[in-house]
Amino acid sequence: MKLLTLGINHHTAPVAVREKVAFDPEGLLDALSDLRSHLGGVNRSGLPEATILSTCNRTELYCAANDPASENEFHEATFDWLAKSQKLAPSVLQPHIYTLPQSDAVRHAFRVACGLDSMVIGETQILGQMKDAVRTANEAGALGTYLNQLFQKTFSVAKEVRGSTEIGAHSISMAAASVRLAERIFESIGEQKILFIGAGEMITLCATHFVARKPKATAIANRTIERGQELADSISAQNIDAEVIPPQ
Repeated sequence: MKLLTLGINHHTAPVAVREKVAFDPEGLLDALSDLRSHLGGVNRSGLPEATILSTCNRTELYCAANDPASENEFHEATFDWLAKSQKLAPSVLQPHIYTLPQSDAVRHAFRVACGLDSMVIGETQILGQMKDAVRTANEAGALGTYLNQLFQKTFSVAKEVRGSTEIGAHSISMAAASVRLAERIFESIGEQKILFIGAGEMITLCATHFVARKPKATAIANRTIERGQELADSISAQNIDAEVIPPQ
């Protein structure tokens, strides 16, 4: 069995590139089906297993093939699918990609789940995101015996690391860290007006933390008014003024 992890993250790519590569959660089932079909072209015995982990800081494809024509073809086909599925020229994507075969892929999965590869070392959100990715792969029928064993072991390692070390003793999420930083600059968040740029997963988490401090007002600048309005409505429901700034 050949195992491969291919992806980009905050270490290898700027946010502008990561945004282009990220998958819409609602489209993951179709993406997994398409990825497996594409990789089936270089696998001589059935469809490969696949899981897609996509967050604001990373997009990673975990793939396992029983009998690929060759390891290089397996890697190239995975990269080719990612570029085409996200409508990116290979030359744009290639400088930011990492490919991790076999034991390197296993080690990487362990590090990600433990929070060792996160922007905030030890944060716990990524473990939940990885579990969600595995559930989605299972729902899509893309999670076979090999990847299932990999991820169950990964979750076990993460639990052991967090239970036997102090890695999570003082860890906070990026959203919570942003509030702490703001509170070092401003005497009171409650006296400020806050602009949220974007309305994705991370900004929504940031909004939750900032709104808990009861700011004077908020504004959301997003590429689509509809998604910005959803965030504004959730903020307004907490009796905080929220305005959506239309794209220019």
